[in-house]
Amino acid sequence: MHEIADPIACPACPLQSCPGLRKLEETQLAYMQKFKDGEVWLDRGDVLIDEGMQHERLYTVLDGVLIRSRSLDDGRRQIVNFMFPGDLIGLQGAFDEPSSHTIEALVDARLCRFRRADFVELVSEHPSLGYDITWLAAKEETALEGHIVSLGQHNARERVTYLAVWLLDRAKSTCLADDDNIVSLPITQAQIADMLGLSLVHTNRTLRQLQREGLVEWKSREIHVPDPAKAADYAQFDRDKDKCRPFI
Repeated sequence: MHEIADPIACPACPLQSCPGLRKLEETQLAYMQKFKDGEVWLDRGDVLIDEGMQHERLYTVLDGVLIRSRSLDDGRRQIVNFMFPGDLIGLQGAFDEPSSHTIEALVDARLCRFRRADFVELVSEHPSLGYDITWLAAKEETALEGHIVSLGQHNARERVTYLAVWLLDRAKSTCLADDDNIVSLPITQAQIADMLGLSLVHTNRTLRQLQREGLVEWKSREIHVPDPAKAADYAQFDRDKDKCRPFI
């Protein structure tokens, strides 16, 4: 991880043009320009936050995708979520708690950086932005509930399809995929297994079956969902298109 010498000015933020993200107002952009504490770059595999460690910064994903995971004492890992552009990282640290998870870059990533201590001022000066932070935390909890229900109630094919549609929708809403319904992400079968609680053998068999059925084509560096509506119906995934996500 290293600091970017020439950060993007907030009024020129590329997130402003993403269809699934709500634009900041001019006054908010001007404030965020002062509030922002620089940008950092992560190469694929770099760790941004280590589980159990205190950290003094929060981050917004500007470009790229990151993995949020937790580890067990025996070394096994559970992937909890994937972080896309516009997502706020490190919110738990805003409440003076050690991180409950590890954040690492799935692909090369660029992030805006903020000082944790300044968030009290942000909430005081711009209550609407403070509300957005609360909304983001609630939205992530809702997403995690969906993943938990999928893990507990769906069979393997439904779990993989659910994850594929969720990733596609997040990618399309944040300018990481277009209308060809392909997401270019190097998610390995081992990572799918870690996320969905499946064995590697079961994951491989499930992916091959989904491809034969025309629901999901999951290759080493891309995910293709030929018919998202059909796949969402199969996985009982509610594709929420009604509300744009805020970002900080």
